[in-house]
Amino acid sequence: MSDPAAVPAYLERLNPAQRDAATHGRRTPQGFVADPLLVIAGAGTGKTMTLAHRVAHLVLEGVSPDRILLLTFTRRAALEMTRRARRIVTGSMAEKTGKRADIRLPWSGTFHAISNRLLRQYAANLGLDPAFSVLDRGDAADLMDVVRHRLGLSGKARRFPRKDTCLAIYSRCVNARLDLQAGLELAWPWCLDWHDELRSLFRGYVEAKQQSAVLDYDDLLLYWCHLISDPDLAASVAGRFDHVLVDEYQDTNILQAEILAGMKPDGSGVTVVGDDAQSIYSFRAAEVGNILGFPDRFSPRARTVTLDHNYRSIQPVLDAANEIIAGGRRQYRKRLVSDRVSDQMPRYVTVEDDESQSDYVIDGVLAAREAGQRLMDQAVLFRNSHHSDRLEIDLTRRNIPYVKYGGLKFLEAAHVKDLLAILRWAENPRDQIAAYRVTQLLPGAGPVAAQRCFEHLTMAEYRFSSLREYRPPPAARAEWPALAALLAGLGPGVGDWCPEVAEVRRWYQPLLERKFDDWQVREGDLDALEQIASSYPSRERFLTELSLDPPQATGDLAGTPLLDEDFLILSTIHSAKGQEWDSVYILNVADGNFPSEFATGREDLIEEERRLLYVAMTRARDDLHLIAPLRYYVPQQRRHGDRHVYGARSRFLTEVVMSRLEKVFHGGESGGAAKAGRPPANKIDVGARLREMW
Repeated sequence: MSDPAAVPAYLERLNPAQRDAATHGRRTPQGFVADPLLVIAGAGTGKTMTLAHRVAHLVLEGVSPDRILLLTFTRRAALEMTRRARRIVTGSMAEKTGKRADIRLPWSGTFHAISNRLLRQYAANLGLDPAFSVLDRGDAADLMDVVRHRLGLSGKARRFPRKDTCLAIYSRCVNARLDLQAGLELAWPWCLDWHDELRSLFRGYVEAKQQSAVLDYDDLLLYWCHLISDPDLAASVAGRFDHVLVDEYQDTNILQAEILAGMKPDGSGVTVVGDDAQSIYSFRAAEVGNILGFPDRFSPRARTVTLDHNYRSIQPVLDAANEIIAGGRRQYRKRLVSDRVSDQMPRYVTVEDDESQSDYVIDGVLAAREAGQRLMDQAVLFRNSHHSDRLEIDLTRRNIPYVKYGGLKFLEAAHVKDLLAILRWAENPRDQIAAYRVTQLLPGAGPVAAQRCFEHLTMAEYRFSSLREYRPPPAARAEWPALAALLAGLGPGVGDWCPEVAEVRRWYQPLLERKFDDWQVREGDLDALEQIASSYPSRERFLTELSLDPPQATGDLAGTPLLDEDFLILSTIHSAKGQEWDSVYILNVADGNFPSEFATGREDLIEEERRLLYVAMTRARDDLHLIAPLRYYVPQQRRHGDRHVYGARSRFLTEVVMSRLEKVFHGGESGGAAKAGRPPANKIDVGARLREMW
């Protein structure tokens, strides 16, 4: 590929580093083979395009699409990758042969979705019921709570961790491969006294899942990992795939890295793409050591290709971001470069307090809008969701529409969970959590009635027809026959199963109207759910994929959206990863927030905070504003009647970094120069005066 004349047309759009990554490998009599490849893709360097071209190149080199395993972190990313690869292959084949050729990538999806498919095929080898259900996070927490109550842990005199905390501890230990003691010491030291009780709870939780033939998210990875721990089964699974490609490898946890190594111990055919500088999800057990240690794990054959040509930002933004990340320790050293030159430096804006910070953002946003920049091309990013509280009040007061990201998911809405619970119970009669939720939809039916109903079903070997004989509480007796008939009448959920959703909705409609004042609004979500269901060949596929990769909807917003034909974006930095805007404002860039005060006790967490600020800065195309209040209003503060704390410059903003920023002061309403955003030109040599004192 070194001869430009030899570059195929479909690779012409790629720069040399991208082309090197896309074409890595060689033809042999046995087919197209490749040594392990690590692609370090800096922010805005065309990662998705490069990976899509690599998939297309493999297909054009003769690799069968069904022997390519593409692992992504969202179903949407898998669909986008497949769509791009299909377009590239189709265009190239049409150019070569004059014929159109379409491809499908049947094994592209998230780690959890791929695991779900494999486990159903190897269920007999693992002692699994192939019709197992998959619990989403909310249902897993509910099952944890059932076991918690059963063991009497909810009635302790001292505070025992709540269900969500218990599930978080369990999940962190599983995904980070930590024993319980180490997991508690790491993140939940206040729970150390409950070590033995938590161990009993987790064992009971595992047993409850097995009795109900359900798996949670963590089980999908655990079972896959155990599946390939057997050499013969590992060979069987790995033998299905010649090439394994992993996107966003910096976000994988230890369990996922073990799965990859277990399937391809020598790394043959493995390509991983990611950026260690954007590893910001350790709270989800992501392990930056996976990407940092990739070359050593697959030494000496592993290759590394670095993508450092940024197509998003102007160079001054990249200069500041480069200096931020260069201050880190263990990393792949790179400096992002751009063809987009500019004299406009990013701004470091000192403001007096939260009120001044809000004024600065709103003034800047409105000025940019008057200059022709849409509100939706501007974003305000923050470390924690509550950091935007004051700004939201002022945006509302000044009638500026906005959307805030980083909150509830579509499937966490109660009415959606109700409908799905009915379908899940029909799919798996042993699903205790679904059974409890559905039973308690009826008036007068509480946890005790739900338990008695489930025990009745268990004694009848889970035959739904037996529910006609169950006697519910008096208040529920009028509506019970319809529910029993509904469950007994729902079919196996294959073929044309979508009329079942409409049937469930007809039964649920009176309950919807009774439970929710805004039931007309919620009907729209159920309409969307029914439409989504129509695209799935079976009820099992619909329920499983919906649990593993929930759709984004208005429920994904952290609060009530204030929408217009145009609206400003407010987002936590974690929710903003992968996005980009023309103008970006980062709030509260001071020690205590960058890094967070809760991260300063450990070096690895401080380094992740550095990466978090880097991610925020590299979302900006043209304008970047780092805003640093001198003081923060804290309602809980009681010292000497002052409810403020005072900020210090972030330790990440060294003198080298500051030299890449334009320094601005935005004061209060008094003083013409301050109000204009700049201090007066007067200079005082305070340093000399202090020296003269001594």
